[in-house]
Order: sequence, then C-alpha cells, then structure tokens
Amino acid sequence: MHVPDGFLDAPTSVGTAVVAVTGVGLALRGARRELDDRTAPLAGLVALFIFATQMVNFPIGAGTSGHLLGGALAAVLVGPYTATLAITVVLIVQGTLMADGGLTALGTNITLMGLVGVWVGWLVFVGVRALLPQRPASVVPAAAVAALVSVPTAAFGFSVLFGIGGTADVPFSTVAAAMVGVHSIIGIGEAAITALAVSSILAVRPDLVYGARPSLRRRTLTIREEARA
Repeated sequence: MHVPDGFLDAPTSVGTAVVAVTGVGLALRGARRELDDRTAPLAGLVALFIFATQMVNFPIGAGTSGHLLGGALAAVLVGPYTATLAITVVLIVQGTLMADGGLTALGTNITLMGLVGVWVGWLVFVGVRALLPQRPASVVPAAAVAALVSVPTAAFGFSVLFGIGGTADVPFSTVAAAMVGVHSIIGIGEAAITALAVSSILAVRPDLVYGARPSLRRRTLTIREEARA
C-alpha cells in the first residue's frame, strides 16, 4: 500500500498533503479526549507493533506480497484520533529513515492509511459492534470485520487518486480491479491478525481496549444494580 514517489502527479500529491495535514491537525485535538495515564503508553506500543508487523510481508501470488496496514487495529485499541497519529508517526519514520514510501507521497500514504484506513475501520467497527451482543467479546469479530473492510477500501482510495492524477496511462478500471482484488486477500490476513491482537489484550486487560469501553461500562452498571437488588 505504500505509494512511492512518482506514481501521482504534483497537484494530486499536494492535494493529499493538504488533506493529511488537516486530518492530523484534527487528530491532535481529538486525541486529548482518548488518551489518559493508562492508554498513553499503549498508543506507543501500538505504533511500535504496527511498525514491526509492516516489516513482515506475506505472499499473495503472482509475485506480489502484502503487509498489515493496522488502521482498524489501532482505532479499536486506542481510538480513531490517536490511531491516526500512531499511523502517521509510523509512516514518517518509514518514509524518512527506510525509504518505504516516497517523501513526496507521504501525504498520500497518510491520507490512505492514516485517515481512510483508520476511519473506515472505526466506522465499520462501531456499526458491527452495535449489531452484536453488548459484551466485550463482541469487540473481536467487530474488529476483524473492520480490518477486512478497511484494507480494500484504502486500496480503492488509491485507485481513485491514480485515476485523478496517475502518471501512467493505465485505465482506472484496471488499477481498481488489481488493487482491490489483491488487497481483499490482504484484508483477510489483516482481519486474522487484528482479531488475534485484540482478543489477546481483551483477555488480560480489557480496560485498555478503547473499543470495549461501552460494553465494560454497561457491564459495571449491571453488576451494581444486581448487587443493590
């Protein structure tokens, strides 16, 4: 998913950079409501985990490979605003120190993975969670579905950008079919990794999972009411 230099023309790259700066600015304000003394250290660990797992590629076929994007996972664990910041930090480090994704495409990568990937994942997670029983265990399948949807959606977002300002003469339909097709398979792997990571943390410290807070509050109220009865 890392977009290298030269794939998009200058106006498109500048446009995504503006979107990225605006999104990160809003995330800086929103993260204040998500972070506290308990969750702030987890945000750093989430960024480190995503950085490490993005270094591990798994084969897809036809000479292609994929890696974890991590947007949905980060959003479920630390909240969408903080997740945007965590992904942004990862992308900046990768782009500047490891040449993974071009510097001129940094705004594009942040827009696709830090904004589209995170927020699509979060909105899908919230929607699926609302349909499931209101208990902490429901967070795991909701997170998996969110990851499964967010990856091909981000890939489709790149296809749209390439259709607007791609530097190669390739039809939009061809790019979209290839990107969404491959990343749908990647999404399956991402869903499995996300479910495993979220379930592991839920098992030991459910209070640290941002996406589980509503069901934890509801469970606490139920216990108190039963105790009074």
